[in-house]
Amino acid sequence: MSLHIYHNPRCSKSRQTLELLQENGHTPEIVEYLKTPPTAQELEAVLKKLGKGPREVMRKGEAVFKELSLGDDSLTDAQLIDAMVANPILIERPIVITTIKAAIGRPPESVLDIL
Repeated sequence: MSLHIYHNPRCSKSRQTLELLQENGHTPEIVEYLKTPPTAQELEAVLKKLGKGPREVMRKGEAVFKELSLGDDSLTDAQLIDAMVANPILIERPIVITTIKAAIGRPPESVLDIL
């Protein structure tokens, strides 16, 4: 099974999720998405696997969220995705992705449901 994690090593939940995966015998490909942001197409695919829209996986507490007025309801999904690609700090973390599904590791145990 193909397994990836959008990981931020500075985030405790991300570290806990990675550790949980490893404890359960999984070796995911680690994608440090702040260094290597997904493309708009990749992010759209992840959102589809999550069954969520871009607003549902945005970190609304980030300064850039407010600076770019991303809470504006008139913004389209494409505009929000473009903002997330340009500012990957906006992407909720961690996200674990399989070939078929994806899950946000909040709490970390929630990713076990997709394995």
